[in-house]
Amino acid sequence: MTQHIGIVACSAEGAALCYRTICSEGEALLGPHAHPEVSLHSLSLADYVDCLNRGDLRGVGELMLISAQRLAAAGADFLICPDNTIHQAFSYVAPRSPLPWLHIGEVVAQAAVEHGYRRLGITGTRWLVDSEVYPEALAARGLQAVRPSAPERDEIDRIIMDELVRGVFRPESVARFQAVFSRLRDAGCDAVVLGCTEIPLIMSDTNSPLATLDSTRLLARAALARSASKSEA
Repeated sequence: MTQHIGIVACSAEGAALCYRTICSEGEALLGPHAHPEVSLHSLSLADYVDCLNRGDLRGVGELMLISAQRLAAAGADFLICPDNTIHQAFSYVAPRSPLPWLHIGEVVAQAAVEHGYRRLGITGTRWLVDSEVYPEALAARGLQAVRPSAPERDEIDRIIMDELVRGVFRPESVARFQAVFSRLRDAGCDAVVLGCTEIPLIMSDTNSPLATLDSTRLLARAALARSASKSEA
């Protein structure tokens, strides 16, 4: 028996990529066509955006807890959230959660250590990049975080919220990300965190001038490993 994974979803494209990764990579651990039991619960993205625009992190946390409670009722053993931005509310959520969580920032920081990276560029929504989600997670592992410039943050945020979360993928947006990644490389970064779970839909090591840490797939793989560890115990 594997552990039942609960996905607290926020934006559809990132959550879908996380779910697909769990299912497609599950067989490497569990056998042909096999993957753990997975349940996903999603409230409207608009509800989260409304709270974020007001700076209401407690409100974000309350939304996350609604999903957590419903996933617990569905039988999940632990939770993941394939959305970096709303991890700002994690300190409100964790003490009241009915189930344990994997924290996406901690998963990415662990992967950075394993790859030997030391100085990481942070990309994502303006809410995420302006926050301490990644600086705190990386500092706990002795790693440095570098934020893009204010104009770069605004442009990346526009691409994410106007295009990527709607499943719109434009070549000119890829070129814009490549330019930002190049500047981060020139600023001394040895890798960049794809800190919005939609960014891996257009950026990867194959088209990036800087090594990438794909937060979506790293979280999915960490969830797979935790789920499978029960069957190995």
